[in-house]
Amino acid sequence: MVSAAPIFYLEVKFIIDLALLVFALVIEGVAFVHCLTQRADAFVAIDTLPKGAWLAILGICLLLTLLGFGVLSIFGLIGIAASLIYLLDVRIGLRDVTNGRGFW
Repeated sequence: MVSAAPIFYLEVKFIIDLALLVFALVIEGVAFVHCLTQRADAFVAIDTLPKGAWLAILGICLLLTLLGFGVLSIFGLIGIAASLIYLLDVRIGLRDVTNGRGFW
């Protein structure tokens, strides 16, 4: 019974890592696609980084997560943070500028 604990531990760690990877890919993918579909002049209107800068940040973070650096690496954590900043701050400002039009 004692020897079964390490095997069970590795399975649980794998499932948790997989769930975090799926979460990170979904968050980063949604942020990247949303940024692609917005107008460039709206970013200037809310006084944030230009659209190209957000696309570069979100695209590089998504690429590094897809390449397998891992969610708990420094690149994965930066990617999640950048995506959440975009979704929770910039997306709200863009929605206000465009009068709430769109399905996002």
